[in-house]
Amino acid sequence: MPELPEVETVRRGLIPALEGRRLLAVEVNRPNLRFAFPERFAERLTGQRVERIDRRAKYLLVRLSGGETMIGHLGMSGRFSIEVDGAAAQPGDFVHAAPANPKHDHVVFRAEGGVVVRYNDPRRFGYMDLLRTTAEADHPVLGALGPEPHGNEFSGPYLSSVLAGRRTPIKAALLDQSIVAGLGNIYVCEALHRSGISPRRAAASIPGVRADRLATAVRAVIIEAIEAGGSSLKDFASTDGALGYFQHRFRVYDRLGAPCPTDGCHGSIQRIVQSGRSTWFCSTCQR
Repeated sequence: MPELPEVETVRRGLIPALEGRRLLAVEVNRPNLRFAFPERFAERLTGQRVERIDRRAKYLLVRLSGGETMIGHLGMSGRFSIEVDGAAAQPGDFVHAAPANPKHDHVVFRAEGGVVVRYNDPRRFGYMDLLRTTAEADHPVLGALGPEPHGNEFSGPYLSSVLAGRRTPIKAALLDQSIVAGLGNIYVCEALHRSGISPRRAAASIPGVRADRLATAVRAVIIEAIEAGGSSLKDFASTDGALGYFQHRFRVYDRLGAPCPTDGCHGSIQRIVQSGRSTWFCSTCQR
């Protein structure tokens, strides 16, 4: 499932296509994705101007001129592709359509300037919602999210405070979206390795120096992944069909048996299962 860097990459791809443009028509080609579409979804979107496209954790937030926000989640296979309609397409346009099976184009947004944005989702595990912008804090998902992992609120002292007394493994704690928003399996494994912390260590044992190291590693991994366009695993691709490249920088994720890349470490990468998820780490240098 796409994590924060992948969703941020998609957000940045959508901005030049949609921000400041009015939605002239919206086509909804099925009654639901993971959940049913909101009532009168296409009607409520049509005629609205896209004021701004934000992101919170793994959710896209499309701010509309009428005072509503469209929330989008990519699920496991959702992707947006952008094209310029017909003769309007010119060399050097901001983005070009990526090939995808059109039978999975479940939502099509037609905007000013001949811009067409297609949401394609073969597994239909993504979803879209529409709510008043002023009610976002009361949304059952958005209202419960912790700070962004590369924002000012996320720090060693914050981790020390929120992890105190927690007996759950630190790997599971970092995947808890109420503790830190947007982290998933890939980047948690990578950050724990960089910080030299075992994924099996109890969260309550992290506060202090370890928390500072971990917060620094989480921030660095997320920023590097965003700069690389995310990690291209399975179905993920950005809005222009380009693949992210952070997977070429993986130190531990999906590298079972490989030598540990930490300087001076002679261990190798191992795999264990925690809460039904694979965890890759080095037991020699991660303590």
